[in-house]
Amino acid sequence: MNWEALLSLKRLGDTNKRLRKEQEETRLGFEVDYDRIIFSAAFRSLQDKTQVIPLPISLGSNKDFVHTRLTHSLEVSVVGRSLGRIAGKQILGKYPHLKEVHGYEFNDFGAIVAAAALSHDIGNPPFGHSGEKAIGNYFEQGNGKKYKALLSDLEFQDLVDFEGNANGFKLLTESREGVPGGLRLSYATLGAFMKYPKASLPKKPTKHIADKKFGFFQSEIEFFKDVVQELGLATNPNNPGIGFYRHPLTYLVEAADDICYTIIDFEDGINLGLIPEEFALEYLINLVKDNINTKKYSAMTNSSDRLSYLRALAINTLITDAVEVFIANESDILKGNFDASLLDKGKYQAQIDDIIKLSVEKIYLSTEVVDKELAGYKIISDILDFYTTALMNIKQGTDTNYDRLLAKSLPENYRNTESTIYRILLNTCCFVASLSDSAAVHIHNKLMGKQL
Repeated sequence: MNWEALLSLKRLGDTNKRLRKEQEETRLGFEVDYDRIIFSAAFRSLQDKTQVIPLPISLGSNKDFVHTRLTHSLEVSVVGRSLGRIAGKQILGKYPHLKEVHGYEFNDFGAIVAAAALSHDIGNPPFGHSGEKAIGNYFEQGNGKKYKALLSDLEFQDLVDFEGNANGFKLLTESREGVPGGLRLSYATLGAFMKYPKASLPKKPTKHIADKKFGFFQSEIEFFKDVVQELGLATNPNNPGIGFYRHPLTYLVEAADDICYTIIDFEDGINLGLIPEEFALEYLINLVKDNINTKKYSAMTNSSDRLSYLRALAINTLITDAVEVFIANESDILKGNFDASLLDKGKYQAQIDDIIKLSVEKIYLSTEVVDKELAGYKIISDILDFYTTALMNIKQGTDTNYDRLLAKSLPENYRNTESTIYRILLNTCCFVASLSDSAAVHIHNKLMGKQL
């Protein structure tokens, strides 16, 4: 892979090559990507989607708030921008022709990573990561398993392993009538967004991190191929299906996400009393002990100030570490030979593992979170069953008046029963994934006859 191709400004439908040196400096193409994402309806819906802690827990609390998918995504984009700028400056030093000949600046790297990081959770369903599992479970073990015989192996795998990353790619790129290419983002940003540039099958063909999950549905396969060809992503020879190695900047997007959920989820747990404050501060101090200003820290008498200081220092420490790992392994990353996340190869892996282990025990497995996931499973499964049954009955000509009423209650772009069975089922999954937590609860109550 080479950086000139990887930094492509191309958008779907372009007939001429977009050159960096011809860009308007006050509004760069990569910055336009960020704007288009943040003003999209899909991004706005993240304000009412669970990150980890369910939203109602904060209503009777003295704490300010817990993070939603939206606040998490904004923070990840800020961290990603810093990672991209710092790494970009060093990449331009190593490859001066990128600046001298093509006009790229270090801020371009920051803008690409920030935009991709901003959208990294845009395809995630309601109720946290359990939402993905609930959709998949409906087709693997629920009433949806009857559709297996009607689909190809790849199509059915898209459903049973429903993936927020693949749904995100669909949301960002899907054409609608009069709107070709969805948000029409630059291919560089789309490449950085794709954490797992492979199809749903074969499942985990190698231990390479690019093969951990999948990044596109069969409905977007042609657009995916166009993006990877333009960017020149390296083919993964160990994947007998359609699989590629990552865009290098994807590692920085992933690092930004890893840094934020490791530190910020931990902070939420402290603020909500799920993790004892004194215990937690000790874990953070272990992470930043090489960089902490003990005099400054000791002068703080307010525990929230201490926590804020340690959080900021921890994030900065991990940013520096991630960039060092990225630059040290940049050549291997370009060849596709770097098979782990940046933080997994960093010098703070042990401290991060300790924090995550405590977070799993005290936060992710807390009663509030488990109760939310249980409710989410039931809500998502029921909604899927109502709508897939209605749409399939219409498709097969066995529909009732109730089926037709259900179909009319869907947004227009999810009602098409003239399409293939695969697209009908996938679009219904994507409709459910688009719902905020409260919207899913409202629709479920309505379908169950609990409210008008």
